[in-house]
Amino acid sequence: MIGTSAEITHIGRLLGIPSIVVNEDDAEAVPLFSKLSYPFATNILAPSTCSVGRWIKKTVFYEGYHELAYLHPNRVKLNVSSSNRNNTARKYFLRFAKLTAHHDDGKTGITDELANRIVSKLILHGDVYISSERNISENLDKYRISIPPADVLSFLSSSDIYIGDSQTMTAEAAVLGIPSIRFNDFVGKLGYLEELEHKYGLTYGIKTSEPEKLLSKIDELISFPNIKEEWQKRRMKMLADKIDVTAFMVWFIENYPKSVKVLKENPEYQYTFK
Repeated sequence: MIGTSAEITHIGRLLGIPSIVVNEDDAEAVPLFSKLSYPFATNILAPSTCSVGRWIKKTVFYEGYHELAYLHPNRVKLNVSSSNRNNTARKYFLRFAKLTAHHDDGKTGITDELANRIVSKLILHGDVYISSERNISENLDKYRISIPPADVLSFLSSSDIYIGDSQTMTAEAAVLGIPSIRFNDFVGKLGYLEELEHKYGLTYGIKTSEPEKLLSKIDELISFPNIKEEWQKRRMKMLADKIDVTAFMVWFIENYPKSVKVLKENPEYQYTFK
């Protein structure tokens, strides 16, 4: 049994079926999930940046991110060059999450007041598009777009800058080489986003206590020369270090549990999947 649900570990334990938990959030950031699932899981499959607490012995680490399972260039071809768009205006994509998951309790992101300040700055330089899981004020609602889920990543890939309070979409933008800014209370607490920011320079995380820093960073990115080209160079550096996560996972699952032994004895074997 393989997945991101804690229930599989309980069912697996009861029925004598091996369970593999796939996760990239640090245990400290999702304490309820880790406490419910990790003790009962046979193995944990996680990026090398991920903290799994005291369950490190049953964890198999790999060089990648969840988002590379479906956004690695071996898996999908998306147009990430703004110069190839028919509309030459810059495209700014804003995403507001609900932040209602159990681990989001007490966490905040971009308020309507701050969103208005962001929009008033961006609209002077291009077109603004907002995707929001929550209700937003009328003056922001005119920028709202409804995108079919299957088309969201294509839309993101053609954006010049992404700004939001969603962890996953920030990581998606980063692995696509789209300059991105994340503004929420998880900044500094998730290993995979910390690596994408501080090792590869593909994204920026700003705490909710620093709204002026967010606005300053937006100004910096707007005026950054040849930003799309520079971010694609940074993306290629990241991809050179990482594996094709889908190819790796297919091999890992098809050859389980032997695959665990192979990787424990020779972690470098994962680089077969590039």
